[in-house]
Amino acid sequence: MVPTPDQPVEEIYGVEQAMDFLSEWPTGKQGKLYQTAFNACFGASVGITTSEEACRAFAAFCRASGIMAKDMIRSRKRGDESEMLPI
Repeated sequence: MVPTPDQPVEEIYGVEQAMDFLSEWPTGKQGKLYQTAFNACFGASVGITTSEEACRAFAAFCRASGIMAKDMIRSRKRGDESEMLPI
């Protein structure tokens, strides 16, 4: 599921979209970062965690998986507000 130049960019703008994306991720490739992202997104969807926490976990999963759009990969300072990013 590593993006190639001919694939369109999928933009994720909310917790529900992130959960939909994660639910389609291959079972054999679901590791610790996947589970952390899924749990954070689920938690945000039921009000246990914040959407910012979910975004950070989802972005970390996307970066580590090599699926985040290259123009979206940038260093962030700790404590910055986050929003869902294109992958």
